[in-house]
Amino acid sequence: MRILSSAAAAVLLVLLSAAPAGAATSGELRRDVEALRATGVPGVLARFEDRGGVRVVRSGRGVPHDPYLRIGSTTKTFTAVVVLQLVGERRLTLDDPVEKWLPGAVGGRAITVRQLLQHTSGMYEYSADLIPGYATPESYRRERDRAYTPEQLVAIALRHPQGDTTWSYSNTNYVLAGMLIEAVTGRSWAREVDTRVLGPLGMRHTRTGFVRDLPSPHATNYMQFTPGGPLVDTTIAVRGLDSGADGSMVSTASDLHRFLGALAGGRLLRPAQQRQMRTLVAMPDAPGGAGLGLFRHPLSCGGGYWQHGGTGFGYQVEPAFTDDGRRLTVSLFANTGDPELAVTRQRLVRDLIDHAFCRR
Repeated sequence: MRILSSAAAAVLLVLLSAAPAGAATSGELRRDVEALRATGVPGVLARFEDRGGVRVVRSGRGVPHDPYLRIGSTTKTFTAVVVLQLVGERRLTLDDPVEKWLPGAVGGRAITVRQLLQHTSGMYEYSADLIPGYATPESYRRERDRAYTPEQLVAIALRHPQGDTTWSYSNTNYVLAGMLIEAVTGRSWAREVDTRVLGPLGMRHTRTGFVRDLPSPHATNYMQFTPGGPLVDTTIAVRGLDSGADGSMVSTASDLHRFLGALAGGRLLRPAQQRQMRTLVAMPDAPGGAGLGLFRHPLSCGGGYWQHGGTGFGYQVEPAFTDDGRRLTVSLFANTGDPELAVTRQRLVRDLIDHAFCRR
């Protein structure tokens, strides 16, 4: 494995296009991308798109123009769209008990479909029990191909007591949402996403379900397992975490922007379900709020943007869009086990998004 030094990896490739007033320029994106690179990220991609065109900035060795990306929990937005489409078709309601469709799946707990999509079910986060099993490079390589069924993942969560119904993020909610889609339609969540979203939008470079090896072209994903430790190639997926309706999809920034544009323009949901998706509950110690498969964040210049990012072993992706259809995807081809460094990088990502959407 080759470890990229800052000097060796300082290759910046910028696609230039005319940027109208009020849109992020390539130079401004580059400034914020390089701030992220300076924290030790070996590769960063930022793609900004509006009516004036597309600005793409890539920094780092081996970052293609429009690579395939693991999008992690951004998968949840696709899953939520399918559930809300089924609601719009009157095949279920957001107030249906989960037990109505999945008898016994949640151990008799009083949980509704809305609570799954909004993370207010109190279901324990199954990945909290799985992630320690991949805590070193050796255990990642040993355990990454171990398979778990959705039922097994939910069973892990059910070993723990139910929490309260305030907002608390849990991947288990969307494992159950995927099971719910299959119970209602008779087809897998992945097939429904393919048929209802990817096909109609022409998202030819997006994959549902488990994708062990990224298609080409792609960049290498690197994980820093310990603070100050080496960067380890973790491009191969972790089957236990990257196989379900909560976080398994692979896409490209250009395909994601098709999806975000359709969400912004109301082309995927009926008006009632569009409003339901954007009805917010408060998140502890965070501005904005949580909708159904989306989060709302304020902008320093007023207003806000919608977003659902995804992280995993060796990657972070942050797709975001505004109500007027501007779209931005930031992709980091690295992740870290250093909590302080992770917070720093997240702050820089938020700054990049704010600067891109707030330029006057």
